[in-house]
Amino acid sequence: MASGSSKIGLALSGGAALGMAHVGVLQAFKDNEIEIGYISGTSAGAFAAALYAFRTDLEKVREYAKELRWFNLSGLRLSKYGIVTTEGIGKLIEELIGKKKIEDASIPLAMIATDVTSGDKVVLTKGDLAEAVMASCCIPGIFTPVAIGKRMLVDGGLVENVPVSPLQDMGAHPIIAVDLSSKIKLEQPKEIIGVIVNSITIGIRASRKINPEHVDVLIEPKLDAYKGTDLKNEADLFTEGYRAAEEKLDEIQKLVKEKSGNAAK
Repeated sequence: MASGSSKIGLALSGGAALGMAHVGVLQAFKDNEIEIGYISGTSAGAFAAALYAFRTDLEKVREYAKELRWFNLSGLRLSKYGIVTTEGIGKLIEELIGKKKIEDASIPLAMIATDVTSGDKVVLTKGDLAEAVMASCCIPGIFTPVAIGKRMLVDGGLVENVPVSPLQDMGAHPIIAVDLSSKIKLEQPKEIIGVIVNSITIGIRASRKINPEHVDVLIEPKLDAYKGTDLKNEADLFTEGYRAAEEKLDEIQKLVKEKSGNAAK
C-alpha cells in the first residue's frame, strides 16, 4: 500500500549488534509498499537509517552482515580517548553507499550523536555521511570520539536512543518507532565490550522516555534471546525484525488510509 506523498516518519533505535533487526523491519516495509517519508537513527539505527535513506539494496546488506565481526567495524589507532576507532564503520558505509553527504539522501535523514564535552544532543542532518554514522555509533570507552567541527561526538544513545524528536521537527506524521534496546539480553560480561555495552544499556533503560503521544506505532522485536555484543545472529535478527513489523502492518496501513482520507477533504 503505497502512501503517495508520504509523510511517515521512521525512528530506528540503537541496539549494538542487534541492528540487523532493523534491516528486517525495513524489508517488511519494502515488501508491503509502506513508503517512508522521513527517517532518523541512533547508533546501530543510524547505520540502518543511512542505508535505507540512500535506497541501498537490503539483500546486499544481508550478505555483508554474514561476514561482519567487531574487528571489521573498528580501526586500530590507540589514543588516550579510546581503544579503537570507528573507521571500519565509515569504510563499510562508503562501500555500500559511496562517499555521500547526508543531505543527498533520497529520504530526508537525521542521525543522533552526543557531544561528550557538553552532554548536548547533536542532530546531524548535513555533512559527510560516513562521519555522521561513525559518530552516532561511537560507543564511549571503546571507540575514540569522532570530531565533527569543534565537537567531540560519541554514541547518540546516551541522549536519545529512539530518535523521535528529529522526525517531529521535520513535520513527519504518523511516526513509527522501532526500539531494540528494551529487549537486549544482559548477561555477565566476558570482555570490556560487554561491560561497556551492558552499562550503556542499563543507563538507557533507566532513562528511557518514549512519549506515547509522540509515537503512533511502536515496534519492539522480540530479541531477549540475543546479546547486544554478538554479531553472529544476523539471519535470526533479520527474521525477528521482519516478523515484528508484519505484526504492525494493519495498524500502519490504517493510519496511512486515515491520513490519505484527511488530506483529500
